[in-house]
Amino acid sequence: MSMLNTFSDYSTTPVAVRRSIQILARGFFRAVHDAFAAIIAQREYRANLEILRRFTDRELRDIGLDRGRIGAGLAQAAKERALNQLSLTRPSRK
Repeated sequence: MSMLNTFSDYSTTPVAVRRSIQILARGFFRAVHDAFAAIIAQREYRANLEILRRFTDRELRDIGLDRGRIGAGLAQAAKERALNQLSLTRPSRK
């Protein structure tokens, strides 16, 4: 038996089928990753709310919040953080 008589498993599978399977698998794993990321973000949000609820009124005032705006303040801080992250990841135009 020579090297010419051996075939790989991929040699009989059309290239388009392999690419389609790869794209579907990549999409599936990306969806799973995004789901886990959303769960982690939700838990982080709840943990931050719990920490802020334990602060005294004076400590909250020091960071620019009050009891009624803990959730809104945390949401605003999250938006600012996301914008900062985007500005760090975007290539600068010079």
